[in-house]
Amino acid sequence: MELRTLRYFVAVAEELHFGRAAARLHMSQPPLSRAIKQLETEVGALLFARSPAGVTLTPAGAVLLDEARALLDQADRVRARVTAAAGAATLTVGILGDSTDPGATRLAAAYRRSHPGIDIRIRDTDLTDPTCGLRAGGVDVALTRAPFNETALTVRELRSDPVGAVLRADDPLVRRDRLCLADLADRRWFRFPEGTDPVWQSYWNGGEPRVGPVVRVVQECLHAVLWNGAVGLAPLGHDLPAGLAVVPLADMEPSRVVAVWNEGDTNPLIRSFINTATAAYRHR
Repeated sequence: MELRTLRYFVAVAEELHFGRAAARLHMSQPPLSRAIKQLETEVGALLFARSPAGVTLTPAGAVLLDEARALLDQADRVRARVTAAAGAATLTVGILGDSTDPGATRLAAAYRRSHPGIDIRIRDTDLTDPTCGLRAGGVDVALTRAPFNETALTVRELRSDPVGAVLRADDPLVRRDRLCLADLADRRWFRFPEGTDPVWQSYWNGGEPRVGPVVRVVQECLHAVLWNGAVGLAPLGHDLPAGLAVVPLADMEPSRVVAVWNEGDTNPLIRSFINTATAAYRHR
């Protein structure tokens, strides 16, 4: 039973979709399906129940998923320790967004426990670069939010959060249980500076060109709402300063928390970080 095949299995088990798993693994679907069938032959049990409704884990598959994750985590720790012993013991992580996110807190604790010899350097970045300096070579891996231009990058989704409109607490729309983007069409919105990733800009502007104050960091967004009455968007569940409120948006796609790294980067410290992040964000 090869580690590579176990990685294939874990990807399918987490995605519960062969197509998405193949895309995540940067391979086509037929060889992935063949690898899973070969693995089922090796263990002597069906690992997935396949039906027109989708793919689900069998009881045997659920057991293997726990064991495979443990084996892969151990293998990644071994690689990381060897890398550290060779003198390459630094991992630079770019972070965009709320540093108090419980997922990030669990990730920091778990990675510190499993990789005590690794020096983690954190780069906190503003909202104008959703890759947190990854494209510029400033970080090895980024914890950020999608969507953005993913060309030459590998992206692993960790969690998705519903999004709401951030408004002043005295705004009449705050009395509504739910809003649609059309309810905000005549409002001023905060915007990012010229040159910001257009996919990222479009998402946070609700898919439409907007007029309003230009901001670079979260606090500037909040002040634009508080002082100028602008509309902002934010993931639900985040604490807001007094004087502000958030109302869920019914027609806004969720904001995806992702880990992202440069395509083809085989640094074992990155792989171990991604696997630890996936586990940390899986448990709310």
